[in-house]
Amino acid sequence: MAAAEDTMHTLGTGGGRTLIAIVYHSAYGHTRRQAEAVRSGVQDVDGTEALLVPVENVEQNWDRLMDAEALIFGTPTYMGAASAAFKAFQEATSRAVMSKGYRWKDKLAAGFTNSGAHAGDKLSTLIQLALFAAQHGMHWVNLDLPPGKNSASGSEADPNRLGFWLGAGAQSNTDEGPDTAPPASDLATARHLGQRVAKTALQFARGRDAASAAVRAAS
Repeated sequence: MAAAEDTMHTLGTGGGRTLIAIVYHSAYGHTRRQAEAVRSGVQDVDGTEALLVPVENVEQNWDRLMDAEALIFGTPTYMGAASAAFKAFQEATSRAVMSKGYRWKDKLAAGFTNSGAHAGDKLSTLIQLALFAAQHGMHWVNLDLPPGKNSASGSEADPNRLGFWLGAGAQSNTDEGPDTAPPASDLATARHLGQRVAKTALQFARGRDAASAAVRAAS
């Protein structure tokens, strides 16, 4: 499944489209569904293209990640932290990115995570992702979505029902497979994150182009 997705979404930035990469790990498929929802949000925004990269395939995609205007990182939360597989990807960037001149500096970054518990120490993971982005000199994009289910009239169907601000959180019952978990509200939250990052990336790209044009006109 992952290999087919990579083939479908490694199309380049032709036609002036802004590339948004989603780098994620999923052991059981739940976080993959969250990643796919983020991708759908990116695809909702005209002028952008989504690249879905499981961490298992990152070695073949370093150059494509360099082409991206924004990278959205996703991992399950295990024992209050990112998964071992995602952590291995983070450590690999020291060699592939940092040692080659901080190649991700000034790119945008955002994050999402999933766990079995409603809270599940997911904030710890999101903080780790934001710090990882900061170490690369990236600009973090938050969720910008009011918390749901925080009043008597709220419900499990509310976007951001888990109440995270730093990134998108999802919760998957431990006795449910990825065909039914995470619930639709959490996937809608992930989709919102993809839309927000894509819109912000377009603003950054257009602003940089305008600044370059102004410099050329003044010279």
